[in-house]
Amino acid sequence: MRFLRWFSIFTMLSVLGMTVAAQTAGAQGGGGAPAAPAAPPLRMNIAGFADGTDIPVRFTQAGAQTSPGITWINVPAGTVTFLLHVHDMEASRNKTTDDMLHWMVWNIPGTVTELPEGIPMGAQLQNGAYQLSATGPVFRGPGAPAAGPRHHYTFELFALDMKLDIQPGEPFETRANIMKAIQGHILGKSVYMGLFHRPQ
Repeated sequence: MRFLRWFSIFTMLSVLGMTVAAQTAGAQGGGGAPAAPAAPPLRMNIAGFADGTDIPVRFTQAGAQTSPGITWINVPAGTVTFLLHVHDMEASRNKTTDDMLHWMVWNIPGTVTELPEGIPMGAQLQNGAYQLSATGPVFRGPGAPAAGPRHHYTFELFALDMKLDIQPGEPFETRANIMKAIQGHILGKSVYMGLFHRPQ
């Protein structure tokens, strides 16, 4: 009986202690300033096609290879530049882990929130950014063969807290150098996907 009495007292004290601790924690949390809401994530949009849908022919190697118009919102605080990386996730280059580089645009000023459709060929854009692809200083349109499934073309936009001191060179080496340089400098990222293979 004595054991049961002590066990009951111990149980009541434990419950009382937990109740007081919970009330104290609630009072402390309620007395301080409310937590600031999380900033909305960086978000990219391509007017020519919806995320996850087929890419229109005019943007591809079956058409004029016009670069699509891209806009973005919710720029993270402290953004200095943007980097756009467009690649074909199914294309393996020279039996390596490299996939096909369709477009890389870096040092886009942090005050810019769009790339207009139809960026002309040339290493440097009017806004000071550089562009490069496996084809050269120009957008390389999707070109997956007709005899196979649609390839996934990934558009990745990175908000960076730095400006890259990298000039255009050999495309895949330049991409590797850029991806290495941005480690630890990414403030936000947005991904957009398009599908394509050549018409039958």
